[in-house]
Amino acid sequence: MNHDNILKIRLAFSTLLALLCFYIEKNYLLSYTALLSIYLIPYIIISYDIILKAFRQVSSGKIFSISFLMTIATISALFIGLFPNIENEFIEAIFVIIFYQIGEMLEEMGEGKSKDAIKHLIDLSPELCHIEKGGKEVEVKLSEAQRGDIAIIRAGEKIGFDATVIEGESSLNTMALTGESLPKEVKVGDKILAGCINMTAVLKVKVDRIAQESTVAKILSLVKKASENKSESEKFIHKFARYYTPFVVFSALILAFICPLFSSNSYNQEFPIWLQRALSFLVASCPCALVISIPLSFFGGIGAASKKGILVKGSSFLEKVAKLHSIVFDKTGTLTQGQFTLSEIHNFDKYSKEEILHLAAHAESLSNHPIANSISSAHPIKDECKVTKVLELAGRGIQATINQDVISIGNKSYMQNLNILTRECGNDKGTLLHVAINNEYAGHIIVADNLKEDAIECIDGLKKLNVKDIHLLSGDNIKTSKDIAQKLNIENYSGELLPEDKLNKLEELKHKVGEKEYIAFVGDGINDAPVITKADIGIAMGGLGSDAAIEAADIVIMDDKPSKLISLIHIARKSVKIAKQNIAFSISFKLLVLVLATLGYAPMYLAVFADVGVMIIAILNSLRSIYIK
Repeated sequence: MNHDNILKIRLAFSTLLALLCFYIEKNYLLSYTALLSIYLIPYIIISYDIILKAFRQVSSGKIFSISFLMTIATISALFIGLFPNIENEFIEAIFVIIFYQIGEMLEEMGEGKSKDAIKHLIDLSPELCHIEKGGKEVEVKLSEAQRGDIAIIRAGEKIGFDATVIEGESSLNTMALTGESLPKEVKVGDKILAGCINMTAVLKVKVDRIAQESTVAKILSLVKKASENKSESEKFIHKFARYYTPFVVFSALILAFICPLFSSNSYNQEFPIWLQRALSFLVASCPCALVISIPLSFFGGIGAASKKGILVKGSSFLEKVAKLHSIVFDKTGTLTQGQFTLSEIHNFDKYSKEEILHLAAHAESLSNHPIANSISSAHPIKDECKVTKVLELAGRGIQATINQDVISIGNKSYMQNLNILTRECGNDKGTLLHVAINNEYAGHIIVADNLKEDAIECIDGLKKLNVKDIHLLSGDNIKTSKDIAQKLNIENYSGELLPEDKLNKLEELKHKVGEKEYIAFVGDGINDAPVITKADIGIAMGGLGSDAAIEAADIVIMDDKPSKLISLIHIARKSVKIAKQNIAFSISFKLLVLVLATLGYAPMYLAVFADVGVMIIAILNSLRSIYIK
């Protein structure tokens, strides 16, 4: 039987026993000792784990803990009836622990719901898979599949590894990874990820990354570490509790032992009265509501984000998003599709368009950049030209030797570094790639990229959310950058930027905003990894498997849709609002009851409510963050 079920049984049994004891107390004349004996049974049943925990914490030097406060307050309440003219508080002592345990159980339920919301993103691997060996299909454990194996995935089966389709066409359910219900169509040559479900037809795939190295495995590792990145609110509460708890313990001791000295009556007469006040003070002061509910508010928000295919690596990043001042966007692959198509070729002097494209396709065939892929796709390589001495400079260009010819392809600054004079082009509706053969300018290739379907929705939505500054930074030429910025109604844009230029631009922006106002950079997680890392909040378009995105960013949007930023900001602001509500309500109510307890106007039941009642209300309020839409 698991811990939760055992606790439920203990709660039910101790509650019934406590009520039975209360009935006996009110209907039968029993001595104090007899009543204490019967009340100790439900008390021990419900509180033994808290008492043991308090003892262990005290033994390790951690005296001022919540368990210690609960133990001291309730044991004192059990024995306060020893003093004359002081009513027994047996039932109050037991129900303090009962309600505290209920609060703990609610916290675990809340965390469980949040974990379930995240679990759909990460607990997605099957136990078995089908591998082709010696022309036969063999069923093996997923952990036994190796890189390079040929696997058969039938309709309805989960995919346990990252792979490439080598035979067949099908639809994949990617909802667990992206939060999107629409299926993804795949064909030969397409990449598929662990965690997806094959829906319509049999696929034959080549394993690229085994289960332990897959995208899902990386996400699981990051989610497990998410709790380490605590928000400022959580850090404040933990720091507050570290000083607050010893303060209230010493305050209770002063109430119990020092205040009777200043009374007109004798010390023996006043001590029980002030001890009772001190116990109410001690119970009411317990910071459970804050310590439990604040982290739960953020953890619930992380779970709500994961339902939408947004991976947040810690509550600190969620809190920063709520205070977002500016967003800086990369262009290619972030606001545009990143799927370039060859638009035009302009040739000069002795080289034909066919020759330029032929040599460019060979040179670009060894690059993974989206622009390089568009050129390679436009001219499939069918000969056996020898490609050697490949040198690629990120954000600038590539140089390679094709047979005996040195081919250089890149932007204007790349050509200037090679001392090659370029020619201007009248077409400004695309990205311009200059081509030089043997250091002689041959012509240029124009490739075009289109906006993502939800890019305009994203920018409009951010403005409605009062995000103050939106910037576009691009390595593309200034004309193309301006064209995209105007389509999206972005006033601040820059083009022809190298990765280090983007870093410098980001630093300039950070100097202009306040210390508590944060800047997010949104990129595709590949070439922009350094800028993503440097930003206050690094947000990556996950690219359904980009290692750079998952490792460098603080937040990953798994389906590459920029409009998910609107949902992210809404969830973040709502989570912070809920956390602030809990802080304001808990502190104000507790202060009121502490003052009343000091003055003698707070009976134990009100102190119990100030502790466990406020905690339960705060936890229930925190649970709302899980269901943020």
